[in-house]
Amino acid sequence: MDCCNTEQKNSHHNHKDHTGGHLPAEASAQAGGMSHGSATQYLKRFWIVTFLLIPLALVHPKVSEILGITFGLNKWIQFGIATIIFGFALVFFQHAWHEIKARAYGMMTLVSLAVGSGYLFSVASTFIPTLHSEFYLEISTLIWVLLFGHYLEAKSSSAAGDALSEVAKLLPKKAHKLENPENDFADGAGGTEVDVDITELKEGDVVIVKPGEKIPADGAITNGFANVDESLISGESKPIEKKEGMDVVAGAICLDGSLTIKLSRVGEHSTVGQIQKLIEQAGQTKPRSQRIADRASAVLTFVAGITALGTLIIWTLIIGKPFVFAITLAITVLVIACPHALGLAIPTVTTITTSLAIKNGFFIKDLAKIETIRKADYVVFDKTGTLTKGEFGVTNIVPIGEQGKGTLLDIAASLEQHSSHIIGQSILKYAREQKARISDTNNFKNIAGQGIKATVKSQEYYAGNERLTRSLNVKFDLPKNMDGTLVFVSDKKNLLGIIVLSDAIKQSSYDAVKNLHNMGVKVAMLTGDNEQVAESVSKELGIHTYFSNVLPEDKYKHIKKLQEDGSIVLMVGDGVNDAPALTQADAGIAIGAGTDVAVESGDIVLTNNDPQDIVRLLKLSKKVYVKMIQNLVWALGYNIVAIPAAAGAFAAWGFFLRPEIGALVMSLSTVIVVVNAMTLKRIQL
Repeated sequence: MDCCNTEQKNSHHNHKDHTGGHLPAEASAQAGGMSHGSATQYLKRFWIVTFLLIPLALVHPKVSEILGITFGLNKWIQFGIATIIFGFALVFFQHAWHEIKARAYGMMTLVSLAVGSGYLFSVASTFIPTLHSEFYLEISTLIWVLLFGHYLEAKSSSAAGDALSEVAKLLPKKAHKLENPENDFADGAGGTEVDVDITELKEGDVVIVKPGEKIPADGAITNGFANVDESLISGESKPIEKKEGMDVVAGAICLDGSLTIKLSRVGEHSTVGQIQKLIEQAGQTKPRSQRIADRASAVLTFVAGITALGTLIIWTLIIGKPFVFAITLAITVLVIACPHALGLAIPTVTTITTSLAIKNGFFIKDLAKIETIRKADYVVFDKTGTLTKGEFGVTNIVPIGEQGKGTLLDIAASLEQHSSHIIGQSILKYAREQKARISDTNNFKNIAGQGIKATVKSQEYYAGNERLTRSLNVKFDLPKNMDGTLVFVSDKKNLLGIIVLSDAIKQSSYDAVKNLHNMGVKVAMLTGDNEQVAESVSKELGIHTYFSNVLPEDKYKHIKKLQEDGSIVLMVGDGVNDAPALTQADAGIAIGAGTDVAVESGDIVLTNNDPQDIVRLLKLSKKVYVKMIQNLVWALGYNIVAIPAAAGAFAAWGFFLRPEIGALVMSLSTVIVVVNAMTLKRIQL
């Protein structure tokens, strides 16, 4: 952005977010574009210059001649007013100096050359009567138009949506903290309620959230019951019942009831804080089309400078026109070539894209992936918790051998009591409901991607998938017609039985697969489940390609295999077990991040466990890409036509552009790309 003035940078330097962390100036500027303060400054300068232009126009020789008014100090009045107006243009020179020091020559360099050369030539004409060619009014009008153009740019960029500010609005400014909870009870019983800024909260604090209030940080409910609206975080519109022992996230709204919450993650570590980190990461990335625009802007600056010099030489030395005529055309070239439109063509689109993505529940960490996502040939889903609900329930217990169902469940529950896997937790939950006898274990070990083992009452047992049991050289025949996820329980020599669990398919998975197929995108599924379960789920969803019995560390191999034929592959997983696959894919999408949105492996993070978000993401990427190309073509095409016109290439037909007209055309071009980008706000995903 060219207009991030000194005031803006200073204001961002100390900008503090509501989570208690500080936002980098660069991230804040990139996420939100031009600040409102900057737009106000340009508007203020514009109105002052507008007021000064009136007397300047009145003392212009042609205007005063028409009005029949003569001014004895005509040229000195012009000089004085124009000099004051020129002072309001010094902001352009400040930015130009920064560009020159950084060797990143851009639009401010061109603006400064145009305004500076025009003003200095007019001053020289004032003090050297033989030149007699002041165009103070033209240069002042140019400054006036440029100021208004920059105001529109700043206002439009700001209107594109300050994503960081939007996220900060999710949190309250104050929280009801319980000081000195009596007897240090977790629920804070008997504590003194004190209102504090949420920036003062720390992990372990106990707060009370009352009806209609927002939850200030992530934590667990220690007392109370309420319906909570988490739509701003998860995208789920239906209120969720929350009670003691359940987790809540920062920014969620307590609709009814009162909750006592012990905080577990505050500030930058909370859900909202992690979201802000993702936005900052996105602000530091650029799509390929933006890199093209950046290079084009740099090239355009040199092209404009060379063209302006060539215009001056050709019209004076070769064609023989007066120097004043030639310098006017050269200045017009510098003005009209200012790459405002080119500089804004992509950033305005990406700013709106970031805002749209947040509103739809996903965060694009790497904006360069937008162009990859739109060309996707395959979307590969991890099954459990992505296409399915991930809520396993025991549906059958099949003992093999002498022990009965009760004994088999006792052994399985004892093994699973230290497991963190969703399947193990489901078995343990069912066992407790059935009043199973859960024994202590020793030598517990997790066998990645296969299961667990532990010693129960001096006997070593195993619980896991078919691969684990086969690896023990235990021979058995798999019973037929056993739909669901199978957990094999065995000792070192014999299979003791099978516990069958089912995981229901999400309703949205049916729609997502159907919509992806309608978009011409192939769908594949990865799962650690056996062939029978994988085939059953794939058949029900209409997925033609699936991979079963896949270990987490081997998932990336299947992604790579799909890529070998030239396919662009998106991988959708939970961002933890699927990390290698997410990294291997052309774009990794971490779905269902829930309260832990800081998923490092994915290029895109989805906060809601909804496969339909993938469809929305694809639609957004296609629409965003179209806007990028439209703006890029317009900005480049405009300069291809405008620069020769300003240089007098169409003089044979009597067509010339004066500096103030060139400035108006340049500003109009800027407004066009901004307005075109802002139409993205109206799209429905």
